[in-house]
Amino acid sequence: MDSRGQGDFARDSQGRPILDRYGRPVRARRQAAQRPTPPRRTSPPADSTRIFPAQPGPAAPRQQFPPAAPRQQFPPRPQNQPSPQAYQHPGHIGHVPQELPQVVNTQGPPQRPRRRLPRIRLRPRGCLGSLFTMFAVILVLVGAVTLWADSQLNRVDATPEARVSNTAGTNWLLVGSDSRQGLSEEDINRLGTGGDIGVGRTDTIMVLHLPRSGEPTLLSIPRDSYVNIPGWGMDKINAAFTVGGPELLAQTVEESTGLRVDHYAEIGMGGLANMVDAIGGVEMCPSEPIQDPLANLDIQAGCQEFDGATALGYVRTRATAMGDLDRVVRQREFFSALLSTATSPGTLLNPFRVIPMIGDAVGTFTVGEGDHVWHLGRLALAMRGGTQTETVPIATFADYDVGNVVIWDDYAAEELFSSLR
Repeated sequence: MDSRGQGDFARDSQGRPILDRYGRPVRARRQAAQRPTPPRRTSPPADSTRIFPAQPGPAAPRQQFPPAAPRQQFPPRPQNQPSPQAYQHPGHIGHVPQELPQVVNTQGPPQRPRRRLPRIRLRPRGCLGSLFTMFAVILVLVGAVTLWADSQLNRVDATPEARVSNTAGTNWLLVGSDSRQGLSEEDINRLGTGGDIGVGRTDTIMVLHLPRSGEPTLLSIPRDSYVNIPGWGMDKINAAFTVGGPELLAQTVEESTGLRVDHYAEIGMGGLANMVDAIGGVEMCPSEPIQDPLANLDIQAGCQEFDGATALGYVRTRATAMGDLDRVVRQREFFSALLSTATSPGTLLNPFRVIPMIGDAVGTFTVGEGDHVWHLGRLALAMRGGTQTETVPIATFADYDVGNVVIWDDYAAEELFSSLR
């Protein structure tokens, strides 16, 4: 209690409440009521003799103490009332408001507020969100077009019944059919293909070997190669396609080369010409002029743009010095140039080229039962990085009962095939 004995707060000599370091008033300590000390009893003098007992006198009046001041009560602080330290004045330490509400905690110990985790927004905002949306739309469109194109492919059983053991890498058997089916009279006259002779011949037979690492190898097999056809004996290799279709042709190629055929792809004349026209033409650089009325071909030497009809005549003609051997070289050159143009950004990013190419060419492709359009895409992309080209080594030409045939150089051919196994 302060020196003046007023209130429950300690006060200084000027009557101002004393504050602690947090700015709160310091309560005064209650002092216990002091009881009066009774008078000490003294013994009588030694020489005195008590004759009569002490007469009781009047009782001393009991000391009266003032009543304790009542404890000052403060109303409970409202919920939105700030704590006492909020009343501290930053410029005057001794300043205290007239009334300080008493803090009464009726809710128990304070609880630590739960920290809310930030929400993760999966959708970007601003320009990034627009790019994300555009990218998602493009992916959906590409997926839809891919599935549609895969459904347009023609499929045939090209898996031989008797197969060679598995070999390294992946091997594609690529066939260019001589078929005129599906061509109109106008197309026949424009392309110079002659009448419809069915689906029984092949103008192009190639094996594309994709190693696990390194450049692919595109191997041409002359269609007049004299080989053994399983179940039919010795004949031209394209006769296997005539009598047994893709399955027998794949089996003949496997037994002749020792390479296991993993995928099969075939395209007809009309599909080849339409594909070239759809991508806007293919640039080729023939080393000599070629005139061939049978193939409807008349070109000069030097680099030039081929349309569909010119490209088809270029890969079909034999009107050069080496005949069929020159043709397989031109077929490899054209096939590489076609895939390079078809997979270039100028074609794939141009809807006016890629959509007609898919619509006109995909329907003319024939693949194996287990092959899909994404396998064809991998084939095309693998050849963009460069391709080694080979032709089965030739020993001589000969005339047999089946006509003029090509005889392989057995030793050199086996050495080439062994390098690809």
